[in-house]
Amino acid sequence: MPEGDPVRIAEVEFVLAGVRPLLSADGGDVHLLEVTEAGNVRLRFVGACERCYQSPMTTQAVLTPRLREALAWVREVDVR
Repeated sequence: MPEGDPVRIAEVEFVLAGVRPLLSADGGDVHLLEVTEAGNVRLRFVGACERCYQSPMTTQAVLTPRLREALAWVREVDVR
């Protein structure tokens, strides 16, 4: 269960739902770990994405822009 404000968690999950088909096509997924009051979103790649060399690119080119475009309060996206 992700930590943080339930409203913000639901907002992030909604955005991630739009990205998941792209990740699952390659055998991976992303899990939400935490949303902080400061606007930081902590995620974790799982499955094939966990060990993929393209994961940093996916974070930079897909996850971060989509979250920031949809949710003005997002400051940082950290993927572990």
